Amino acid sequence: MKSQITNALSDFFFEYETPRQVLVRNRRVGVVCRLIQLGVLAYIIGWVFIYEKGYQSTDTAVSSVFTKMKGVGYTEMDGDERVWDVADYVFPPQGDSSFVVMTNYIITEGQQMGKCPELAGKHRCSSEADCEGGRFKRTGHGHMTGVCVNDTQTCEVLAWCPIEDDRNIPDPPLLMSAENYTLFIKNSITFPLFGVTRSNLVESIDAGYVSKCLFDPKEAPLCPIFRLGDIVKLSGFNFTTIAKVGGAIGIVVDWTCNLDLDVTKCKPKYNFHGLYGNPAEKDNARASVGYNFRYAKHYMEDKQQKRTLLKVFGIRIDIIVQSLARKFDIIPTLTAIGSGVGIFGVATVVCDLVLLYLLPKREFYKNMKFKYTDTHAQHDSQSLGLDTSVYYTLEANAGQVQATDQCNDPDSETCSTERAGAKE
Repeated sequence: MKSQITNALSDFFFEYETPRQVLVRNRRVGVVCRLIQLGVLAYIIGWVFIYEKGYQSTDTAVSSVFTKMKGVGYTEMDGDERVWDVADYVFPPQGDSSFVVMTNYIITEGQQMGKCPELAGKHRCSSEADCEGGRFKRTGHGHMTGVCVNDTQTCEVLAWCPIEDDRNIPDPPLLMSAENYTLFIKNSITFPLFGVTRSNLVESIDAGYVSKCLFDPKEAPLCPIFRLGDIVKLSGFNFTTIAKVGGAIGIVVDWTCNLDLDVTKCKPKYNFHGLYGNPAEKDNARASVGYNFRYAKHYMEDKQQKRTLLKVFGIRIDIIVQSLARKFDIIPTLTAIGSGVGIFGVATVVCDLVLLYLLPKREFYKNMKFKYTDTHAQHDSQSLGLDTSVYYTLEANAGQVQATDQCNDPDSETCSTERAGAKE
């Protein structure tokens, strides 16, 4: 028992096993094997390392965006002149990454709480039975009192009176001067994994440059000052159309950085996208056109609460920061190489399938690839007084001699030679 354990441990520590290899001289199989290996190599180099950058680790940024609008608008309605500054046309005014710039509006002044008829042509009635008191209508403006007003043939409501009439949108837009407003974007990002912090005010941008530059995709791609008209144009919209009914535009600040290079080469790129609707579609083909909301300014007059209601049509701007940083890392590199080496095994599997199941001489290749042990062979070796391994060696040599006798053309499919080696 002790001897068996000693022999087992000796065999485990001092012997090396290696798989048997059979060299097959076959042009078809050889070409298939090399083509598959070449394809795998191209995949590893071209896709994994060059395109997907499999040798680098990645990180996304934590970002902050600050905005500031500048510009003055002017309107004249019924002889009433007015100047609009940033506090009047930007909602909200705090400089968020998402805000609205008013370009058109419908104003209803002097509203106060009371009873008045609905707009003519809306919620028509012929008798008080059509105006059920205490009910609301989804598109109505207030609480129905149960009275049908004969002059307008509409239901009376408790609401802010006079009722807003928004059926006619001003055209051309009242604030066409908004086209020349300017937007300043300040963006700071941090890649926590790599400890890198960047700002869109990069090394070449100083206070003097900012005071006189204006963004242009070719001439000034890093300038953080944007003209509103240029933003609309670059997003694919027409300013007159979007200013009339409103819309939404996304400004994407793209930080795609290769940190294996100098960190100063990590710079933002600005892209512009129209978010609401397709500019190529006709307005009447869309269920909901533009962007608008209502805004009220409340005040007291003669001890009565009143308000000025504004239906604001504007351009909603959403600033979206998109980031991806890459840097060399030995772990993903080794992982990519290891997976690539493993894929090389596909060539062996495919070629074995061709050899053992598709070629005309597949039985011959099976006999050369696989060696079978059975009790009959063991009995013959013992009767001859030979060790089993010696018996199998003699049998294999006899098989090779037989195969050589059957082969006339060394490049034919029926020819193969077997190589085996072992180290002591």
